[in-house]
Amino acid sequence: MARGIFSHPRKDKMNADLNEQKDALRKKIRAALKSFPAEKRAADSRKVCELLRQQPFWKRAAAVLLFAPLPGEVNIWPLPEATLAEGKIVALPRFDPVGSNYAARRVQNLQSEIVTGQFDIREPVSGCAEIPLNKLDLVLVPGVAFDMRGRRLGRGGGFYDRLLEMFSGVKCGIAFDEQVVDEVPTALSDVRMDFILTPTCCVRVAG
Repeated sequence: MARGIFSHPRKDKMNADLNEQKDALRKKIRAALKSFPAEKRAADSRKVCELLRQQPFWKRAAAVLLFAPLPGEVNIWPLPEATLAEGKIVALPRFDPVGSNYAARRVQNLQSEIVTGQFDIREPVSGCAEIPLNKLDLVLVPGVAFDMRGRRLGRGGGFYDRLLEMFSGVKCGIAFDEQVVDEVPTALSDVRMDFILTPTCCVRVAG
C-alpha cells in the first residue's frame, strides 16, 4: 500500500529511535533503583525533603503542587502535612478520566481528602477544588531520570508534560542521585525543569 502524502518516513524513524532510547534508559534506571536498600531509600528521601525546605524558591512559594510518590520514587509524602503547617496552599494532581489528564486540586485535610485513584496513585477526592496553574508558584515533579540541563524522562504517558506546558512558575525535578544522568533523550514537547533536587544537591538549570 502506498504511503499517504502526509506521511513522513524520516520523522517516523526519528520518533521510533527516540522511544527506543527512552525505553532503554527507563529499564537501566529502574534496574539500578531495585538494588536500593530500604534504609538508603528512606534516608535519601528525608534528605531531599530537608534540602528542599532550605531553598529560597520553596520559602517564597505560597502555593505548591506536590505529588504522591509511587514505589521507587523519592518519598516526599511527609511534605504535604508539613507544608500545610507552614501556611502554604497545597495541591496534588487528580486524574480526570474524561480528558485523560491531570489537574491540580487543593488539599486541606490529608486524612479525609485523599483516596487511591487512577494507576493506584494517591490523589485528592473529587470534591477538592481545582486550582488554576497560574495560581501556583512551584511544582515538584517526579520522573524516572533527569539531566542537569533540566530534561526529564517520565513514565511514558506524557501526563506531566501536558499538565505543565502552560505553567510559568518554578518547576523542580525531584530524584535520587542515581536518577541523574549525563543526557536524557527528549522531544520538543517534553517540558524542562528549572531546578533538579537530589539528596545531595539542588542545581539551577542553565537557561
